[in-house]
Amino acid sequence: MSTREPKQPHGKADDARGSNDTDEAVPTNTRKSPDEWVTGDESMTGAQASYLKTLSEEAGETFDEQLTKAEASKKIEELQSETGRGIDH
Repeated sequence: MSTREPKQPHGKADDARGSNDTDEAVPTNTRKSPDEWVTGDESMTGAQASYLKTLSEEAGETFDEQLTKAEASKKIEELQSETGRGIDH
């Protein structure tokens, strides 16, 4: 005899993993402003640097390798708007 709880079928309403319902009252921090990032003043990540270099070249701008994470994020958004790259159509 097992002491484990019986498994519930996937997709049951009270199973958070199977539910597509969202609670609009629950705040989310998935789209925080770069100005609010705890690590925003750290050096940009390698991925940011690589993407920003590509965007800068496409926009005909100089790539600034000294940007912080937050500054790089803002610049990426700016250059995406300018070049049309990375924007959902």
